[in-house]
Amino acid sequence: MENKQKDKWELALDKKLKELKECQEKQSLKSCFKCKEVIGCEMRNSYVKAVYESMNKGSGGGFEF
Repeated sequence: MENKQKDKWELALDKKLKELKECQEKQSLKSCFKCKEVIGCEMRNSYVKAVYESMNKGSGGGFEF
């Protein structure tokens, strides 16, 4: 198995995922969809943005739901 070093987008995604999971644990939830604040949640929105940025590696473009 290759030991690939993570780029800045993957590191940012890891950080956002950790923050999101910590929030879910504090709320005793396994999913953001069960949270009353899922719509408009800044933490979840920043995680989704980090996912997109890790996929496009900063090449730009928009991402809207």
